[in-house]
Amino acid sequence: MRVDDLILYRNFDEAALLQSIMEVMETKGEDSKFREDDRRVMYDMMSHLTEMAANSGLYGNLWKDFLTLILVNNENAYSKSCELRGAITGTLNDIALHDIAIFKQLFDYDFTELMENIDVHDFSYVLNYQNDTGEKSIYNKSIKNRIMELADSMSEAADAEEMKASLTLFYKEYGVGKLGLHKAFRIKEGTDKETVIQPISNIRNVYLDDLVGYEIAKKKLIDNTEAFVEGRVANNCLLYGDAGTGKSSCIKAIANQYFDRGLRIIEVYKHQFQRLNDVIEQIKGRNYKFIICLDDLSFEEFEIEYKYLKAIIEGGLEKKPENVLIYATSNRRHLIKESFKDKPSILDDDIHRNDTVQEKLSLANRFGVTIYFGSPTPLEFKNIVKTLADRNNIRMPEEELYLEANKWEMAHGGLSGRTADQFIKYLIGTGRAGSELN
Repeated sequence: MRVDDLILYRNFDEAALLQSIMEVMETKGEDSKFREDDRRVMYDMMSHLTEMAANSGLYGNLWKDFLTLILVNNENAYSKSCELRGAITGTLNDIALHDIAIFKQLFDYDFTELMENIDVHDFSYVLNYQNDTGEKSIYNKSIKNRIMELADSMSEAADAEEMKASLTLFYKEYGVGKLGLHKAFRIKEGTDKETVIQPISNIRNVYLDDLVGYEIAKKKLIDNTEAFVEGRVANNCLLYGDAGTGKSSCIKAIANQYFDRGLRIIEVYKHQFQRLNDVIEQIKGRNYKFIICLDDLSFEEFEIEYKYLKAIIEGGLEKKPENVLIYATSNRRHLIKESFKDKPSILDDDIHRNDTVQEKLSLANRFGVTIYFGSPTPLEFKNIVKTLADRNNIRMPEEELYLEANKWEMAHGGLSGRTADQFIKYLIGTGRAGSELN
């Protein structure tokens, strides 16, 4: 029994470590010549498993959790086919069964004799691990719980066929690999200059109902996103308006609200636009809907990165995949800085001035849905402050609350939802006299 005997599931980061412990398991530590090497391998595995538990929030039998994570993260021909279609038949299914049979032996392995032979009774810690590190996890809570349920069901499976059925169901419901197990991503440059899609493990837990006001704007965003996740025609979307009005929070809320329905968010910065084609190449054809998020988007006159974005949104030779939309936020409606020299003048030295203006406007016009977020009126600002105070159990006379809020906004950026939120956090953090926090 070797990792090299695997066909579909042979490529994963922990392959060398797993191979080492499989070799120890084969001999059960009975060869005294390699006793110290065997002990080192066991302690290496213990170290890896405890770090895994701390990062993922998993507990119980960490050995079986470890094997489960290998299976749910391994993107191969079988797992990606099941992600799209569920259970399959044919030769690919037979090869997957061959691999799962090997994992079945690993799941069923009894470490009792091995621990006795090489005197590594400490390994029992990871076979019944109590995780008291809190809720910290690189995975969404529902995903983490589902992974643990899968580990239990595969442990209880009567044979490899039953074990494969549980795994196949997981692939169909949640997908496979980082794109299936995480809701938000950013991109970075890999060691070989390649474009890497990297999970964001700690996305703010905000929902659209948490954003006070802006009901018309939120409804427009929800309608477009609902159409997208349901497979209907949807538009690229531009959220624009005043600073601190909740545009970025809406995108985070969308990521949280529609994760269970297969929506994923990929954050891309302006200097990375040349990598957009690489990103799309990696995500097209997957069984998820992807929103590429361009936060706080704007361009100065000398910046030309917007040309890459224009080609991606509309106008390139290759059609943008149907499972990809672009959502952008900006304080500017037209995204590219305009100046008085863009206006016609008898002293104009640009013969084709109108073409120049149209070039600047063309990017914003490629967003089919535009949603405006304006600064709240004084009355709306009061309502935001009162709502946030109630949510945080701040008991302060309304007149005093509004007076202090007005003082705060005049010194901290004016009327906006962000200013109101910062004011409430100030009250909570400082324990200001006149507030009673329950």
